[in-house]
Amino acid sequence: MPNIPLSKPDITQLEIDAVLDVLHSDTLSIGPKVEEFEARCAKISSRRHAIAVSSGTAGLHCVMVAGGIGPEHEVITTPFSFVASANSILFVDAKPVFVDIDPKTLNMDVDKVAAAITPKTKAIVAVECFGHPGGMVELEQLAQKHELALIEDACEGFGGHVDTPRGDRAIGSFGRASVFGFYPNKQITTGEGGMIVTDDDKIAAMCRSLRNQGRDGMSWLAHQRLGYNYRLDELSAAMGVVQCQRLEELLENRRRVAQLYFDRLMTNRYLILPTVMDDLHMSWFVFVVRLNDLFEPGERDEVIRLLRAEGIGCNNYFPPIHLQPYMVEKYGYKAGDFPICEYVSSRTLALPFFTKMTEKQVLAVCATLDRVLEKVLMARKGRF
Repeated sequence: MPNIPLSKPDITQLEIDAVLDVLHSDTLSIGPKVEEFEARCAKISSRRHAIAVSSGTAGLHCVMVAGGIGPEHEVITTPFSFVASANSILFVDAKPVFVDIDPKTLNMDVDKVAAAITPKTKAIVAVECFGHPGGMVELEQLAQKHELALIEDACEGFGGHVDTPRGDRAIGSFGRASVFGFYPNKQITTGEGGMIVTDDDKIAAMCRSLRNQGRDGMSWLAHQRLGYNYRLDELSAAMGVVQCQRLEELLENRRRVAQLYFDRLMTNRYLILPTVMDDLHMSWFVFVVRLNDLFEPGERDEVIRLLRAEGIGCNNYFPPIHLQPYMVEKYGYKAGDFPICEYVSSRTLALPFFTKMTEKQVLAVCATLDRVLEKVLMARKGRF
């Protein structure tokens, strides 16, 4: 039986040596490695400022506070994401306003975003779902038209880019500020960690203060505002520096694995594969397929159970945010509120995906998936 995990970080001796160098130094926090990591991320995202933080979630929270978003405001975002994108809005007591998604890109439907704007709307939090930048150009234009802050949740898209009439745009270069996340399943990892990138001097200065207990670089015990302990340590930053140096290698290997899946699964009559577009250059975060209409609601979960039983890591990316218990309790959301999101969510299947995945492993995953899909359909026919 294969034992293939859903994800696995790509750590080499280079990262290990970099961390050991920090351990042999006198500085474990607020030091030169954080500054170097910030400079590299600013360059990769074509931004003037980068502020390292303890997680992508912490980064989104800081941007919300720095952007002046509060209880009187609404913020438009997607229901199809990891919960942090919506939670960051709740952290500042603003109201998340969900809009349904485009079934191809799985990002927010731009037309529905436009229809959701009200006098209370302060910002748009746009997520590049699974690293797909579809709609970002249009959302930026929409935000500018209505004088709204566009906050780019780029936590799943580090290293991607978009071809535009005005030239190449990096994921992370859209809107007032963007946030990356570096959890172990991401394109690069620092273990835990995140990065705010922006061209706005005031946002940058505020985020630097917020991550450091509200200090403004004066006395260590002088706190100009309510702040948080959201700093990134030197050990994590050292690993991030090396991962940035290896970025093209890491992205190329992820593209390689994605192509192996496409080659093997493109003729599978039970699956809908990710949508790729020539001008939207994904930075592959995960490889998520969808079961088509030959399957009934609920059968995806049986597929997951059977795959795991055969040693294949997999998951349901993502359950709808609006149907999470705390969202239902707070806002009264119910099934049917965002039908495209709910339909897609009930059929998504994240397959094993990591940079060092071999062709043999991909073929083993696909062969097992073929058997499991047939088994689930045959089991249903046996019930009639």
